[in-house]
Amino acid sequence: MSKKKILYVCQGIMPYLPENHQNKISRMLPQAIQEKGYEIRIFMPKYGCINERRNQLHEVIRLSGMNLIIDDNDHQLIIKVASIPSARVQIYFIDNEEYFQRKYVLTDEDGKYFEDNDERGIFFARGIIETVKKLRWSPGVVHCHGWFSGFIAMYLKKLFADDPLFSGLKVVISLYKDGFSGQLNGNIINKIEEEDITGEELKLLEKPDYMNFIKFLSVYADGIVYAEEGIDENVRNFIDSSGIPVLDCPQDDNYVEKYAEFYDRILE
Repeated sequence: MSKKKILYVCQGIMPYLPENHQNKISRMLPQAIQEKGYEIRIFMPKYGCINERRNQLHEVIRLSGMNLIIDDNDHQLIIKVASIPSARVQIYFIDNEEYFQRKYVLTDEDGKYFEDNDERGIFFARGIIETVKKLRWSPGVVHCHGWFSGFIAMYLKKLFADDPLFSGLKVVISLYKDGFSGQLNGNIINKIEEEDITGEELKLLEKPDYMNFIKFLSVYADGIVYAEEGIDENVRNFIDSSGIPVLDCPQDDNYVEKYAEFYDRILE
């Protein structure tokens, strides 16, 4: 494991998805951290709304082809890559025909969250871990952007804590104004337990709304970033009372320095 290696797990990145604060930070921060001398890898889902030809995505055969079992069903893992030449940044995309070929991101055309977003998040997380293992790349920090990216935290802290490739790494979760109404799939606990993940924290998902899901993810976090103003007050109150190190809204001209200092702080 190297303290100078950062794995970015992103819910969305511009220009592959429309510009918003989260997609912009997920695009600009890794490049800026790379320019400070860190080695980085970036992953995001290959949503069906991403034009592969226009964005020059291509499949990486040597990394693809594995089947992942989610809720007793086989799902093929496809890895694609694309580059942003002007930034010298490469993006790895996690793809699967069932989970990521639909033409929308996390909601349908009517704005309703997909019933299987929990399974999609689990597949995304497991796909990243299997790919990083094939790359034999050992990050010091895994930085998750957006709630959907956070599933990877439970794997790294529960199932892979003793894996030499991931042992000792730290998890940072950036929170945005992307909270969902309603609840995730009511069967989410069973799906997680089928992944051989157990613990008292699973009780938080007996009511899998956004607040409880963030509480659940915080169990595995070594640092939390409030990445923009307007984060749900109840979420902030919970995090602030938990004792987890926090970086609060680093949006000024020195934001890159603040992120780098925060990585160093949680790695101490």
